[in-house]
Amino acid sequence: MEYRRFDDTIIMRIDPGEEICEQLIAVAQKEEISLSEISGLGAINDFTTGVFDTARKEYHSNHFTGTFEIVSLTGTLTRKAGEVYLHAHFSAGDEKGNVFGGHLNRAVVSATAEIIIRIINGEVGRSFHEEIGLNLFCF
Repeated sequence: MEYRRFDDTIIMRIDPGEEICEQLIAVAQKEEISLSEISGLGAINDFTTGVFDTARKEYHSNHFTGTFEIVSLTGTLTRKAGEVYLHAHFSAGDEKGNVFGGHLNRAVVSATAEIIIRIINGEVGRSFHEEIGLNLFCF
């Protein structure tokens, strides 16, 4: 992974075999990011997404392997109890145009991934909301 920071924007390239979430968290730690939005695209060959069941308050994971293009990667980097907290949604299409996605748990790059991190001046934390069952923005 390589990246360059331009004022409030980071442009990063994630290389084959690297995992997207790990690299995003590493950059957020190194750059001491408290609040930002992320977006990206690229090619992957192994990913896991989840869908939150609001009635049961649990995620159901789906794992995919093969040849995929990232159709959409969007999310936020915040902090929870001082630690980097990544919340990203992700969709990827296969060679036939079928698209799969959900909450991003893991994605391994096959060719490259191009990610933009837009840093927002400020802080928004996270805290667990019992009734909903998720870590929500805490203002």
